[in-house]
Amino acid sequence: MDGWIPYGHTQLPFAFPANSNGTVLHSRIGELKSEKEESEIVLEAMRKPIASPRLEEIARDRKKAVIIISDHTRPVPSKVIIPYMLEELRRANPDIEIVLLVATGFHRGTTKEELIEKLGADIVQSEKIVVHDAQDQDSNVKIGVLPSGAELIIDKVAVDCDLLVSEGFVEPHFFAGFSGGRKSVLPGICDQKTVFGNHCGAFIDSPYARTGILDNNPIHADMLAAQEMAGLAYIVNVVINEEKKVVAAFAGDPVKAHETACRFLAPYCEIEAEAADIVITGNGGAPLDQNIYQCVKSMTAAEACVRPGGVIILCAECADGTGGESFYRKVRDCESPEALYEEAKNTSYEDTIADQWQYQILARILIKNHVLFVTRPQLQEIIEDMKMEYAASLETALQKAVQLTGKEQPDITVIPNGISVIVQPKE
Repeated sequence: MDGWIPYGHTQLPFAFPANSNGTVLHSRIGELKSEKEESEIVLEAMRKPIASPRLEEIARDRKKAVIIISDHTRPVPSKVIIPYMLEELRRANPDIEIVLLVATGFHRGTTKEELIEKLGADIVQSEKIVVHDAQDQDSNVKIGVLPSGAELIIDKVAVDCDLLVSEGFVEPHFFAGFSGGRKSVLPGICDQKTVFGNHCGAFIDSPYARTGILDNNPIHADMLAAQEMAGLAYIVNVVINEEKKVVAAFAGDPVKAHETACRFLAPYCEIEAEAADIVITGNGGAPLDQNIYQCVKSMTAAEACVRPGGVIILCAECADGTGGESFYRKVRDCESPEALYEEAKNTSYEDTIADQWQYQILARILIKNHVLFVTRPQLQEIIEDMKMEYAASLETALQKAVQLTGKEQPDITVIPNGISVIVQPKE
């Protein structure tokens, strides 16, 4: 075997064909280690916040605090972060009212079982928790207009407080540049109308709306504006390694702390890659590869280093299926990826619909490349409906990919975890 690709809670082995030129590209995330306990890393960051007073000082005269927490789709180690945020909030202000607001964005609601897994039973039982619903107009309220022109409509819980703070983690993001920071507000706790405006076709079409890019990124600019308008006052963001353990933490001012985290992480994620005939990748294993929707992220890493007309092989368990009904239907029912991309690109922000951004990016990839999807056999029909080709195993997919290239010695690149990298194509 030449290596392994994360797949659900397991791994898939891969071996390069004897007549191929194989390269394996890893981020340097594996080099991120710490001798300190996760809790110690978080506490040290909170004791020395970046460009901000400590949380306990900010909370001293406040009456009601809302902590925006991550949902079930994010491997944020909330058990390590939230207890210390609660402790600091109450240290100087024992009577402060606290609500944990789950930032689901446009995802489905987080279940009680998932909350217990994230937070622990004690916190779920003792704290007030509200799960944001982007589709419930009655629970959201307009507070302004974003630079994009879209209305900023956020959860009333976040408005009905005098201190808004958040947790999160920073990783490369396939159109926002990086996750974390401002994303806890937009899309985290926004109404679907605001999410649609921010994820509109023109923004997704921007060459700056790509992994690892913040400068000139219109999606990031909208998110920053949303964060400021919502009054986000303080964040605790972490960087996690391949074992999903905290190796660094950044607390304090939402802009400065997040920027510092991104600068810290970027060198560990950047990889130089030559164009290849075949690129094999995975979506980081569970919970990140839980549905097809999420797997578009790792496809963009492959897209960045596969030759036009080349083959992408994506390996993901997709235990949760498609991840979005409209996402599935739009790809299934479109005349062609080209037609679907043009439709999405030219749709105004007012008319953007659910999951448009995801199928627009998938269409962009399918226009240029053949995608072989290694997943559970129950998803074969769905994969084929979505203009991709199902493969029962990585070995089968690789054999088919070699045939599709028509080359005796194709160049093959493997990126085991496609969501952990920022691909820099070699000139």
